Amino acid sequence: MEELHQPVLLSEVLEVLQPKLGESYLDLTAGYAGHASEILDVTQNYKDSVLVDRDHNAIEVLRARFHDRPLRIIEVDFYNAVLQEIECGNTFDMILMDFGVSSPQLDRAERGFSFAKDGPLDMRMDQKQELDAERIVNKWSEREICSILEKYGEEKPGFAKLIARAIVHGRPWKSTLELGEALKKYGRGGKVHPATRTFQAIRIAVNDELGEIERTLPLLTKVLKPGGRVAMITFHSLEDRLVKDWMREMSSFGEESEIEVLTKKPITAEEQELFINPRARSAKLRAALKL
Repeated sequence: MEELHQPVLLSEVLEVLQPKLGESYLDLTAGYAGHASEILDVTQNYKDSVLVDRDHNAIEVLRARFHDRPLRIIEVDFYNAVLQEIECGNTFDMILMDFGVSSPQLDRAERGFSFAKDGPLDMRMDQKQELDAERIVNKWSEREICSILEKYGEEKPGFAKLIARAIVHGRPWKSTLELGEALKKYGRGGKVHPATRTFQAIRIAVNDELGEIERTLPLLTKVLKPGGRVAMITFHSLEDRLVKDWMREMSSFGEESEIEVLTKKPITAEEQELFINPRARSAKLRAALKL
């Protein structure tokens, strides 16, 4: 099958998870199985493993790829997937969460994730949901847009207000390229495109990315077996802070701690991987062991 997505930090994920023959695996952001296929090749335990994604395109690829395996593949967001597994009483030896946007999502103009391609203002990971980027940029108030630019784009208040006002006054917006081009004049030098943080903020708001992480983290130990490992890959400081703070808190109770942190500092990509896959540059891997 064609390689649709280059998994980031693959060797590093294998090193911290240490998959073994017969172990069970829960991939809460399975995408196109870049990590999952390597882990399942080692464990050979398909019947006790689960792949989860809320992107229908990814689910179709997963079902085709593993059509001859007794593997559960679930089309749902990872928070509700964890709730389902808790309700069923299922626990796993390994859990992986990769919070990045996949290459097919970024590269396909019709998904609306990239300002470099002319596509609809969509950005939905779950294309069945109602809220999309078009609603935010054309319907939300200047105050609401300013708020997400500050919170999710990490823009300074004054600049966030400037961009929010420009978005509101430039309505209606019809495409990603149109919006990206309009934001060019607000560039402040450097290599980062002026629309980068705005698009990040809108995407996070559309998919409630941080809220979903915040709701899921407290539940992870309920679906991990004792001795089980969880690995999480983040791509910006807001995600990484949530993961780091959760690990610090859960490992801070001495003998009563629920986890042991396996990565004292986040693991990042080596130069060789960055040469092959520049999108790995911002990736950070953290891992923990359930006690």
